[in-house]
Amino acid sequence: MHVDLSGAKWRKSSHSNGGGGCIEVADGFLGAVPVRDSKDPSGPALVFPDGAWQSFIAGVRAGEFGAV
Repeated sequence: MHVDLSGAKWRKSSHSNGGGGCIEVADGFLGAVPVRDSKDPSGPALVFPDGAWQSFIAGVRAGEFGAV
């Protein structure tokens, strides 16, 4: 999936502690969720289909990945 990220407005999770190791996501992309490493903002971004991202978030909230 190709998405033009040149105008993306990135945000960190409200759970970010500022110590690095965080991801940023960009909202406003219909059917897609761009994700990047906050330590490398000019580096590559992964773009996930919206449904896959929502499933991942549900899994995190349900504790499927252990203590994160």
